[in-house]
Amino acid sequence: MRTMLLRWSCLLAVCLLVCSGIIHGESPAHHTDTIQTSAGDLRITPIHHASLMIEFGGKVFHVDPSSRGDYTGLPKADVILITDVHGDHMDFGMVKKLSKPSTVVVAPAAVAETLTQAQVIGNGEKKFIEGVEVEAVPMYNLVRGPQPGVLYHDQGRGNGYVLTLGGKRLYLSGDTECIPEMKALQNIHVAFVCMNLPYTMTPQEAAECLKAFRPKIIYPYHYGQSDLKVFSRALQNEAGIEIRIRKWY
Repeated sequence: MRTMLLRWSCLLAVCLLVCSGIIHGESPAHHTDTIQTSAGDLRITPIHHASLMIEFGGKVFHVDPSSRGDYTGLPKADVILITDVHGDHMDFGMVKKLSKPSTVVVAPAAVAETLTQAQVIGNGEKKFIEGVEVEAVPMYNLVRGPQPGVLYHDQGRGNGYVLTLGGKRLYLSGDTECIPEMKALQNIHVAFVCMNLPYTMTPQEAAECLKAFRPKIIYPYHYGQSDLKVFSRALQNEAGIEIRIRKWY
């Protein structure tokens, strides 16, 4: 009898842990970081490639959702942010799957040409979406492209984003090289920065760019097969900068 009770107690404890993770938006398959802000916890869940989930103030933001990611146990979106027209950022099926009737989709005009329900925001614009200030910032290539005279990402087509969440400014780079607008960013607490060739930049280039605006916490994302050890070494002597390398499932 005592053995049976012990087994049931253990089973109940496991269930409570699993359910607790799901209630708070964390599937057992995902790792979620929590950052304290002046208006409550900011929760960040890496998902896949350029896809992540942000929870703040009772709202769920999904960024560039992709059908290649594992969304098991994760909640649907109050807001979906799309950065660009490429398939690894604009996934119609996943937008539909994560949407509720009230979901707001935010995207650049090039995306809204096909994702017609999107609320358009362009580089340099700011809007309050579900109580959060969302600023669209440039993301583009300076020199890299599939052939001479053609860039992978043209200036003005896509958006990076800066979200202000309880006094913390969170930057999502989108697909970009180290452009002047990134270097000029100010007061960024959390930065998600891409680094993969041939489409964006090298880990070394990304690290040098980050030295210009010095976010407090850096998440490499959209990094493909890039050597993150190179990135970490390039920033290892930079006081006040924390690098968080996470698994993008």
